[in-house]
Amino acid sequence: MEETSREAVATAVQRVAGMLQRSDQLDKVEQYRRREARKKASVEARLKAAIQSQLDGVRTGLTQLHSALLDVKDIQGSLIDVSKDWRQSINTIESLKDVKDAVVQHSQLASAVENLKNIFSVPEIVAETQQLIEQAELLQAHRKLMELECSRDDLMYEQYRMDSKNTSDMNLISIYFENVQGLSDELAKQLWMVLQRSMVTVRRDPTMLVSVVRIIEREEKIDRRMVDRKKQTGFIPPGRPKRWKDKMFEVLEGTVSTRIEGTQAVTRETDKMWLVRLLEITRKYVLDDLIVVKNLMVQCFPPHYNTFNRFFCLYHNAVSTRVKELASEDLEANEIVSLLTWVLNTYKSVEMMGHPELCSECDINQLEPLLPQDVVEDLLSKYVKTFTSNITGWLRKALETDKKDWQKETEPEADQDGFYQTTLPAIVFQMFEQNLQVAAQIDGDFKEQVLKLCLKQMNTFLIRYREEVVTYKEEHLRDRQLPQCYVQYMIAIINNCQTFNESINSLKRKYSQSSEPTESDATIERTLNEVAKEGCQFLLDEVFLDLEHHLSELLTRKWLTGSHAVDTICVTVEDYFNDFNKIKKPFNQEMTSEALRRVVVEYIKAVMQKRITFKTADERREGAERMIKEADQFKFLFRKLAAGEDTDWLCGAITAIAEVFKLTDPTLLFLEVTTLVSKYPDIREEHIQALLAVRGDASREMRQMIIGTLTENKVSYSSVAQPIFKDITVPTITMTTMTSMATAKLLK
Repeated sequence: MEETSREAVATAVQRVAGMLQRSDQLDKVEQYRRREARKKASVEARLKAAIQSQLDGVRTGLTQLHSALLDVKDIQGSLIDVSKDWRQSINTIESLKDVKDAVVQHSQLASAVENLKNIFSVPEIVAETQQLIEQAELLQAHRKLMELECSRDDLMYEQYRMDSKNTSDMNLISIYFENVQGLSDELAKQLWMVLQRSMVTVRRDPTMLVSVVRIIEREEKIDRRMVDRKKQTGFIPPGRPKRWKDKMFEVLEGTVSTRIEGTQAVTRETDKMWLVRLLEITRKYVLDDLIVVKNLMVQCFPPHYNTFNRFFCLYHNAVSTRVKELASEDLEANEIVSLLTWVLNTYKSVEMMGHPELCSECDINQLEPLLPQDVVEDLLSKYVKTFTSNITGWLRKALETDKKDWQKETEPEADQDGFYQTTLPAIVFQMFEQNLQVAAQIDGDFKEQVLKLCLKQMNTFLIRYREEVVTYKEEHLRDRQLPQCYVQYMIAIINNCQTFNESINSLKRKYSQSSEPTESDATIERTLNEVAKEGCQFLLDEVFLDLEHHLSELLTRKWLTGSHAVDTICVTVEDYFNDFNKIKKPFNQEMTSEALRRVVVEYIKAVMQKRITFKTADERREGAERMIKEADQFKFLFRKLAAGEDTDWLCGAITAIAEVFKLTDPTLLFLEVTTLVSKYPDIREEHIQALLAVRGDASREMRQMIIGTLTENKVSYSSVAQPIFKDITVPTITMTTMTSMATAKLLK
């Protein structure tokens, strides 16, 4: 206590010291004293109030404890009195056993008296109930049945209570009420019949369905009551529990299954579209029925039945079972596609389970898949196998049909731009398009798989196509009169390659998720280019077969004296290229350039074959001028045909050779040859020798000097885009040829 006082004094001193740190604060001492006095009075008042409150609580608690002690003593005394009374009444209870038995017997007799009227009227009630059932008055029939069952059950229960081991009396009651169970079974049959036709009944007479549900609900309540009584007494009437509610759901499930299974009206033998029809009928039935359930049937069942979701699951399970049965059958490729498209797309779409009227009541995403994934994969694998076999056959037939068209005496059809074409690309890609559209409906990954398969088959098909084109050309060469439209159909084949390429790119853009080119794409494009270029080559071969005779006249004595070979060549080429204009780009441009190159090469070959040797300066001049004129003819023709930028350069080779022949001063021959070599560096030594031999006035020493100088200053021609002289060979003079020439000279 003293320590507390000292701490208080120290605290007060410290507080006063804090207040009076400046001299001007001394004037406020009285103010500080009054403020502290007020605080002290306030604290003392609160302390007194708290102490008083605690004292009042303690006083109240003591009073209550005293009252509780008195109550406990009173209860203890009462228990002692009760114990005394109970011991004294044991003998009295044992003496009342007869009274107890009398009470039980009285209860049974009272029950018998109460049901006596019903007992005597049982046959009459049975007959009435039977009549009501036949008249479909189900509620009234059930009320009568309940009366009969109640009488029977009460009598049996009383008999059980009186003597549970007395089976003879129990059997007597059972025999007397034996028709009751038959009525119950008959009524149940009527209920199940109504439930089996529930979709029709709910539209025509929903009250009938409501009555059935009410009867079943009553029976469920009776079942629960009897089961509870069995737990207490061990007695349960015969036929209980009936479990009509469970039976109702079984009947509804069977009805739904029968509804789904009964949708197949036709078979494959009678209708090729049987599966499509079956699936469409199933879709319509399921959708219509579920809408009826939502709008009408839900109102006929109690809310806790969760009627719509229950029917939704029943239909889903029934459809799943049916679809699995269909999947296990030996389906054709188009049937597999129809089934998978329906299962994976149509089923959950707005056309069926995802219909707007149904979405508000259920979540289709919670539904289990109609088919297990392994079954789907097996079907896809089977489809791919069948599709591969089918498409091989389709392509073979399409090619055979196209080959027959090649033999026709009429020209092939032309597209809107006037280019010749056959129906082969359209047929092939229509097949591909149809199958890819189907695959796209099934699954994105499967669509990619089918696209790759189509491209793979396309690659194999193009190899066969190329072989058939070569065979077509070879057969034509055996008899060039047949087929009559060989050129036109070869043009169509070239255009088909371009159409194939465009169609493949279109399919990839439309159905492939990847834009990256694959090895298969490169192979197909390479094969198409090869077929098209070979076709162009075959057409040029056809042209030059017709020009062969006229080309053989070039640079001969006949040519020098006035041949019309070049005129005929130009007319023939122009005539052919009127048809070649119906070749699509870029092959028409490439073909024109190649035709010009081949004409120039054949012309130069005629020079190199030394068919003529100019004897005089006039012959050289006349021949050179003729060559220059004919080079201008070629230039004019191929400019008209749009042969490209190399026209002047190619035709210039003929002009440059003509300048070598035209030169009158032999001493300048080296300079002219040098100019020729500088323009066309791929010219070889034997070409120069052949030119000098045709010129006819170059001495052996001059030829050796020119050849030697050019050999020392040889120019590389690797940079030349299209070398002219590279593939031109100069005939060599054999010993036999030299002997013949010498003999001819001697004879001359």
